[in-house]
Amino acid sequence: MLKTRIITALVLLGVLIPILYSGSILLFSLVATLFFGAAMWECQRLFKKPAPLMMALVWSALFLYLSFGSMTVTTSRPDFPALFALCIVFWCVRLVPALRFGLPVMTGLSNGVLSGMYGVAIFGCFVAMVTLFLHSPVFLLSAMAMVWIADVGAYFSGKAFGKRKLAPSISPGKSWEGAIGGWLALLLIGAASAVSAGFADTFPAKVLMVAGWPGLILALTVVSMASVVGDLFESLLKRRAGMKDSSSLLPGHGGVLDRIDALIPVLPIVALFDFWWK
Repeated sequence: MLKTRIITALVLLGVLIPILYSGSILLFSLVATLFFGAAMWECQRLFKKPAPLMMALVWSALFLYLSFGSMTVTTSRPDFPALFALCIVFWCVRLVPALRFGLPVMTGLSNGVLSGMYGVAIFGCFVAMVTLFLHSPVFLLSAMAMVWIADVGAYFSGKAFGKRKLAPSISPGKSWEGAIGGWLALLLIGAASAVSAGFADTFPAKVLMVAGWPGLILALTVVSMASVVGDLFESLLKRRAGMKDSSSLLPGHGGVLDRIDALIPVLPIVALFDFWWK
């Protein structure tokens, strides 16, 4: 399993890095659409919605239009602040509270509303990817790397020091010590990258330039917390659906949602900050 997981990760990186540095919005949009479609298909399955493939195709067509069609007819980088703000509102008023109060039953209006909100959150995440890519591939990669750093830091901190469970009924393997360790790792590496000359066009560097050290600490703390929330929410969905992984599309990793769950609440936040500061 570990060997398969490593091979899949290397293949994904081998695809991601050249596309990021190609600078081609067409190529990036097409690949992003494939992953977005897979994520929406998995989302529909987690909510036990009918015709998940058809719904994924509808969402994908809309995403491809926004990510490539509308962006190629403008002379400046398009932004979608209202969409990103809506995603943040959905997380604050409904998705985050679900971690405390639980999910509705699979049938009924409440489940449909919740699936729509999570679908919009996934959509906003991928639109944010394209928006940040148009800022620069390095800027997008820096935003994604923050989530990966927090995740890796949490994993090793949890393994070494984890005793107090963070959310035992949702994800028994996560601990408070792991979450704090991931936050500290993000603060250290984020601060180091913010003052490094070779990382001038990154999210931490931009936050430091605009908001200073207090702003950088606050921004990285928000990113760390949001990444944990995204991970826990998808775990809650899988637990309710009785599924170990969102799918088996990525050998050794599960599904696309299993790889991007922590990015879903984070990237719209980064994109909204970038819109305000440009």
